[in-house]
Amino acid sequence: MANTKYGIYKDMDKYKDVDAEEILKTLTEEELEQLAEELDPDNESLPASDRQKEHTKKQPTGPFDRQHLVEFLEKKAKEEKDWDDKVPYKAGEKRGKVYAAKTQESAKNVDLNIKLDADWEHALEEASEEDLVDLAGILGLHGMLNQEQFEAAQRNEKLLDDQGGFQGIAKFSLPKSAPEDQKNDTDVAASIKLLQGNDASLKALNLNNILNMSLEQLKNICGTLEVNTQLRELLMANTRLNDQVAKVLGEALKKNKTLTSLNVESNFITQVGVNAIMQAMRNNTTLTELRIANQNCQMGQKLEREIADILEANTTLLKFGFAFEHAGPRVQAHDAILRNIETVRKGRVNSSK
Repeated sequence: MANTKYGIYKDMDKYKDVDAEEILKTLTEEELEQLAEELDPDNESLPASDRQKEHTKKQPTGPFDRQHLVEFLEKKAKEEKDWDDKVPYKAGEKRGKVYAAKTQESAKNVDLNIKLDADWEHALEEASEEDLVDLAGILGLHGMLNQEQFEAAQRNEKLLDDQGGFQGIAKFSLPKSAPEDQKNDTDVAASIKLLQGNDASLKALNLNNILNMSLEQLKNICGTLEVNTQLRELLMANTRLNDQVAKVLGEALKKNKTLTSLNVESNFITQVGVNAIMQAMRNNTTLTELRIANQNCQMGQKLEREIADILEANTTLLKFGFAFEHAGPRVQAHDAILRNIETVRKGRVNSSK
C-alpha cells in the first residue's frame, strides 16, 4: 500500500489504518452476501465447493436422468442453425490448402566434402590417435569407440588404419572390473594406547572406512587430542562418527596445539556436530586443513552463515572441505580461505628475502 507510483495504489495510504472488522460490522446481510460472492480465496488446497459459494438459485426439477439429458442436448443441437460458410460448399471441391508430401533427396546427392579452415586442416593432420580420441569425447561421439580402442589410444598404440579411420566397429565388450579398495587394517586399540601415551612415533593416524569401531573408542580417540602433542594428521572419514563424538572432538580441538589436518567426511554428523567442530575453530590456531563434507543431513542457511563468519575470524585454515548450498556463505568462505593462503604466501616470500 505504500507504493504511490501506479494507478489504484496512488491514494491507498489513507486506508492502511482502517479496521476491517469495524467495516464488516456496519454492513447489512445483503451486502455481506454480495461481498462473499465476489471474494474467492486463492487456496488450491481447498476444494472448489469451499473456495467459491454456490450461485445456483433454481431448485432442482427432479433426479438426474442421463438418458433424458442426452436426448435433450441432441434435440437442442439439431434445432440450432449451423454457421454460415463464408465460401459456399460445393460437392467434390477441395477446400483449403492441399497437402503435398515432402520429397527427400537421395543420400547420394548430398555433398559430404566438408571444407575446413587451413588452421583446422593442419591441426587434424598433425593430430595423434590420442588427440582424435579426446576430440571424439569432447564432441560426444563416445559411441564410435569401444573400450579396447579407447585404451589403445591412451597407450599410444596404433589405432587408425591406412585411410585414417578407426579399425573395427564399435561393439559390446564387458567392462573390466576395478580393483577393490584395500581394507584398512589399522589396529584401533593399539593406536588409542599410543595416543594416550603421547608416543612420538605416531604422527599420522588413518582410520578411514573402519566401520567396527565402538562409540567409546571414537570418543577416546577424539578425547586424547586434548593432551596429545605429537599427532599431526587424523583421518576419520566414513567411520560412523556421530554428534556425540563430534562434541568431544570440538572440545579437544579448542585445547589441541599440534594437529594440522583433520578429515571427518562421510559420517553421521548433523548440524549440532558440525557446529561443535566449527566453534572450536574460533580458538584453534594450528589446524590448516579441515574436511567435514558429505554428512547425513542438510546444514541450512543459518549454519552456513555461521560457518562463513567463523572462517573469516580464523587465520590458519588453508583447506576447507564443505559443500555450501547457498551462494552468499560460499563466496564469504572462499574469500576467507583465499586470504589465509595469500597471508602464508607473503610470509614465505618475506622470509626468503
